[in-house]
Parts: sequence; C-alpha cells; structure tokens
Amino acid sequence: MRWLVRGAVAAAVLAGLLGLARVIEGGLMEYAQRVLLLAGINVILAVGLNLINGTTGQFSIGHAGFMAVGAYTCAWVGQHLAPGVAGAVGAGAIADAISLNAALVSGAVTAALAGVIVGVPSLRLKGDYLAIVTLGFGEIIRIVFNNWKALGGATGYSGEDPAGLPAWTTLFWVYAWVVVIITVVRNVTFSQTGRSLIAIREDEVAAEAMATPTTRLKVVAFVLSAAAAGVAGGLFAHLQAGIRPEDFRLEKSIDMIVMIIVGGLGSITGAVVGGVFMAVALELMRDLEEYRLVLYALLLILIMILRPEGLFGSRELSFGWLRRKARGGEPAS
Repeated sequence: MRWLVRGAVAAAVLAGLLGLARVIEGGLMEYAQRVLLLAGINVILAVGLNLINGTTGQFSIGHAGFMAVGAYTCAWVGQHLAPGVAGAVGAGAIADAISLNAALVSGAVTAALAGVIVGVPSLRLKGDYLAIVTLGFGEIIRIVFNNWKALGGATGYSGEDPAGLPAWTTLFWVYAWVVVIITVVRNVTFSQTGRSLIAIREDEVAAEAMATPTTRLKVVAFVLSAAAAGVAGGLFAHLQAGIRPEDFRLEKSIDMIVMIIVGGLGSITGAVVGGVFMAVALELMRDLEEYRLVLYALLLILIMILRPEGLFGSRELSFGWLRRKARGGEPAS
C-alpha cells in the first residue's frame, strides 16, 4: 500500500511538472526559459555537492571533472543511441525522451565510476589534502578531453550532425531530474547512513571509535555526489549545441562551492536556493565576466561577516508552520 501511495504521488508530481513546463514554455521568452534551465541544472549540482561538502564535511573542489565526464558520456551515448531508438519506436518526443534518459543514466554511471576511482584512494585524506587531490582530478579530466581527438579535442564535441547536439533538455526533464536527485539525497541524508555521515563531519575520530565505517561511507557519499554531477553534465550537454573542455574549468567547481556556501552547508533547501541564486547572478554579471572571481570573493567575504552559516545554515524548509496553525498555534512535534 505504501508503494502505491508513493507511486501515485510521483505520478501527480510528474503530471504537475509537465503541465507547469507547458505553461512556462508557452508564456516565457526563450531567454527566461534558458535561465530556468540553468537554474535547475545548478540545483542538481549544488544538492549533489552538498552531500559531500556539507553533510559529510569533506572538501571537494574538482566536481567540474565529474560534470565533464557525465556531459561527454551523455553526448556520445545519445548520438549513437538515438538512431536505434527512433527506428524501434519511431521518431518523435518518445524516442527523444528515451534517448535522453538512457544517455543521462549512462553519464551518471560513468561519473559514479570516476567517483569510485578518485574517492577510494583520496578519501583517506582530510582537509586541504583532499581538496588538492580533487582539484588535480578536475584539471586532469579537462586536459584529457582537451586532447581526446575522437571527442573533438580542444574544439569540443558536437556530435555527427552539423547542427550540433540535439536539444533534448527541456524544462520538464530538467526539473523531473531535480525532483529525483533531491529525493535521493534527502532520503540518504535523513537515514541511518545520513546520521553516520553527519557524525563523520562532526568528529571523524569519535565516529571511527563507534565502529562507523568512515572511509566506506565517505566513498558512498562521494559516488552519489559524482553521479548527480554526471546527470547535470548530461543535461547541460543537450542544452548546448556542443560542449568544450573549457566549459568545465576550475571556475565551474568554484561556482558549485559558492552555491552551497550561499545557501548553507548541510542544507538541501539552502543548496536549492544557492543554485537558483547562482544562475540569476551569472546572468546579471554576464558583462563583468572577467571580474567574476573577484565578485565571488567579495560575496563570500560579505556572507562570512553577515551570515557565516549561509542563508539557511543546516536547517531545512518544512511545513511545520502549517501544522502549528492547524493546531491553533501549538508547537509542532
């Protein structure tokens, strides 16, 4: 019975997203729709990174590398899978949806495998040492794609069609994946595994003393975070006509870190708000591109002075106030 209820809720959410996406696509100009698409991709990135940087307390600054792995994998798989899918079910929206989601899953799996390769040896490190290792990984991945001729090298990959990669990324699919990623991360965060991850963040030595498998749990969080970055990379790839190694420079990883610091480390709600904030801020700063890192530094300094815990801290937005109102002002249990 519980699974039936959950299935009905999921179907209702998807139907609501589909209707809302149709309304937005019919009522907003293309520029505003693109900002909404980028905001959704940012939310996926921020929520995934928050699991490792916020909940677990590790410091990764190379997540642009996992995003690149997901983007290139999704673009390549989608290009080679689409003709077969179209031949089986007929060209159209259904074939595009199957091709996109199969490619996104493959991108997530590939990014997760990269997370295992990086995480198993590096997550035994702590603090600045882990940050340096992840930074190096991000740059290695970018350089590999920059020299991989089969994927376009420095000029980037746009598939075999002269028009570029197919524009499969829509508002519906972006925000459907937003719901999926948030649901997965929330379920992990508020489970026994999540409580163990928080214990690792607060005092790793004490957690180990209580027989918590700290390295294994950190790797699990790192892999889930990398998979989310892979999904975001795939959606980003099919939002563009093509992808280049320069799209995944260090600045992209800094963008992700700013998102979760602005929203509040350890808060899923804060990560969502930070992702939306970053999408809007980047559009507002488009004419100041060369000063972006300077503006980031000033923003982070202001946040550290005025709100060091971020907008939400480690708190989550809830509907407790509705219950209090229904009970006539009694505190929610």
